Amino acid sequence: MTRTLLAVCATMLMASFGLGAAPAAAYVGEYSFSDRSERASAVVERRSAKRSRATRQRAARQRVTRQRVARQDVAPRTTRRAARRAMPSRSGGDLRSSGIASYYWQPQRVASGGWFNPNAMTAAHRTLPFGTRVRVTNLNNGRAVTVRINDRGPFIAGRIIDLSRAAASAVGMTGAGLARVNVAVLGR
Repeated sequence: MTRTLLAVCATMLMASFGLGAAPAAAYVGEYSFSDRSERASAVVERRSAKRSRATRQRAARQRVTRQRVARQDVAPRTTRRAARRAMPSRSGGDLRSSGIASYYWQPQRVASGGWFNPNAMTAAHRTLPFGTRVRVTNLNNGRAVTVRINDRGPFIAGRIIDLSRAAASAVGMTGAGLARVNVAVLGR
């Protein structure tokens, strides 16, 4: 009934404009709501496929992050090159590395939880487990300090340890901000 009514209305409208050579059904056309629903369902399927791919990628990133965090709480593997360099130090521990140390004083959260205390004898190291005691010796003046690792860093190439302000002043590097140091692991 509605198609017939549409066809009659279309015929009358076309006749008023002088169009009438073609049948009204040609202008009304065949329209099916099922076509629209099929297209919509295809779009929904594509979106869900994208979501599932994105979900899989997100899960993979989270897995990698968890693995990195788990590795940071374990002592690093010693490579052959590092093993050749490792030698007993005068400070009583194995010499793990030597390089540039810096210090930081800004209040911030630390990786082990809690807040950074610039007046504590603490340090940040990229790989040593939290709670590890380390002796840091300034190679410029021979002064040494024992610190506890409670944070991750430094994240600047060439630097091996970030000391708290108190530890930096104990080894005499607050003026320059940077110093060449030896880092010896004492234990937990």
